Amino acid sequence: MLLQRRFLEGIAAGNVTLVFRRWPRARVRAGGSVRTALGVVAIEAVERASGAKLTAADARRAGYASPAELRGDLARYGEGPLWRIRVRFAGADPRIALRRRAALSPAELDLVRARLSRLDRASPRGPWTRGVLRLIAARPGVRAADLAASLGRDTLPFKVDVRKLKELGLTESLEVGYRLSPRGRAVLRGLAARTPAQPIA
Repeated sequence: MLLQRRFLEGIAAGNVTLVFRRWPRARVRAGGSVRTALGVVAIEAVERASGAKLTAADARRAGYASPAELRGDLARYGEGPLWRIRVRFAGADPRIALRRRAALSPAELDLVRARLSRLDRASPRGPWTRGVLRLIAARPGVRAADLAASLGRDTLPFKVDVRKLKELGLTESLEVGYRLSPRGRAVLRGLAARTPAQPIA
């Protein structure tokens, strides 16, 4: 569920507590959460709604000046069932703190190494994690499509792989492209320092 920055800021401030979407079926569930650029948004309730019954209070809680403005924005989503989603701000994205943790103990480095190796083993293409980390380190801020092309890969699967590295706190998304986080740079240095007697894969 994508949220414009102005709504995210309202959610973080506690002023926006509702989100409305037109979806064939609900794409979020109560009890779940969505990670955003400003932090984690918790999903408290999801229910069907009627566009004809939207109230001024609904509009205000969704960050709009009036029901008419809200309906106009919803028109961008076309026809289909309307979903009323109650949300709250649940705090900072834990990956942000993880990305900043660059002082890794040998045990922490071994744990990250093991996670990377599992990703490599699960891939039908074979090992890829270290190569992608090195590529992003060498070409920060380069479009994902260009990075993928340099590896002879399609863009979408490449982005999925980079998101897996982001989950480990190793990469950060930029307005264009990516860069290694402080943790990612430390991990790459640690992996490069392995001797032949201590293989990295």
